[in-house]
Amino acid sequence: MINRTLAPTITSINEISFTAPKIIPLNQHVNLFWMSEIYDETTRIELHFDAGTIRSAEKVAGFVNSLLLSGTPTKNSTTINNELDSLGVFTDIEVGQEIAVVSIYCLRKNAEKAFSIILDAITNVNFDENEIEDIIREKKQNFLIGSEKVSILSRRKFQESIFDNSINYSRQLKLEDFDTITKESLIDFHKAHYLNGLVKVIIVSRLEEEKIAHIAKTLTEFCVSTPVKFEDNFINKKGRIDIQKYGAMQTAIRIGMPLFNKKNSDFIDFQILQTILGDYFGSRLMSNIREDKGYTYGIGCGVSETFESGHFIIATEVGKEYVEATLNEIKFEIERLQQEEVDSDELTLVKNYLLGQLLKSADGPNAMTDLFIGAFNQGKDLTFYQDVINRINAISAEELKLTAIKYLNWENLTIVTAG
Repeated sequence: MINRTLAPTITSINEISFTAPKIIPLNQHVNLFWMSEIYDETTRIELHFDAGTIRSAEKVAGFVNSLLLSGTPTKNSTTINNELDSLGVFTDIEVGQEIAVVSIYCLRKNAEKAFSIILDAITNVNFDENEIEDIIREKKQNFLIGSEKVSILSRRKFQESIFDNSINYSRQLKLEDFDTITKESLIDFHKAHYLNGLVKVIIVSRLEEEKIAHIAKTLTEFCVSTPVKFEDNFINKKGRIDIQKYGAMQTAIRIGMPLFNKKNSDFIDFQILQTILGDYFGSRLMSNIREDKGYTYGIGCGVSETFESGHFIIATEVGKEYVEATLNEIKFEIERLQQEEVDSDELTLVKNYLLGQLLKSADGPNAMTDLFIGAFNQGKDLTFYQDVINRINAISAEELKLTAIKYLNWENLTIVTAG
């Protein structure tokens, strides 16, 4: 019997046993990633399309994405959803800047039928005039509601400013865009970016090999025929931008700069540094601005990766009377990282936290698949995470200080406030 009065032995993490999915080429540019090492009856299927918002001038991508299950020539949206509900299928359809993803979650025994229903729905969209009008009306209402929220106002302006030299990445939906959407533009985008835009397939399931082969064969005709390219070398609009929102009690703050992704040799070092600054509950920003000063309920930072680049962001909301004080404290914490070495106790705590988070993120076949894809997207494999472990264990306080001096220059940051 386990003696509950004794704490378990604490051991250091020096390696994690990773499992990689099988890679099945659909053509020379598109792969199907199949994780078969799963011991329950669940199935996850993801279809990734080159249909992100950067591909459309009036943000057509978001409208097409919302119409994917709206009906075909033989089924309306109610019929499609009833069929999926009867099989216990959960779907998640999202569109980001670079990629749109259709996700299917169901039991293994229903996977083939669910896949068939979804594929028929997204490839044979009817683009019914009434459905289009409903989507435009709904999105316009959400846009107007969002325009009253300081968090959304700051996010829009931040994205516009962080990608200042890129028309495609900085572009934001505007109210007048809702009057320029046409059925023809939606159909054209769907044909170019869904019927001929498949860039990746992910399956986590114990499906039989012949069923995987059938899915692979079925999807081949939808694959891109040329390599998909994304932008890099972003230049931000440096300095402070204030958006006035009269009557708002809170002010949203976003601070950041263009950065890099896993391809950069300093990526791991910067991840460790920004964790100390604001990427866990006991971080310096949280300890100072929430726990000590009480300016906010929460503040954090992180690195958002794109296929060829990335950016660093600090985000919070504070009472309007604390905006200047909060900015001063953020600047103080950034400059402290440049001027003082992190003490050994704090560094040990953060190292253990990061190793624990990595171990947690590798728990189970779905998580392991996501780790693999995250590395594969940047031209790496699962050995990258062993490099992460090695670097976390090895990095010194002096190296972190040098990283802060190299990258965290206050004058290079975009600072957006909305309130």
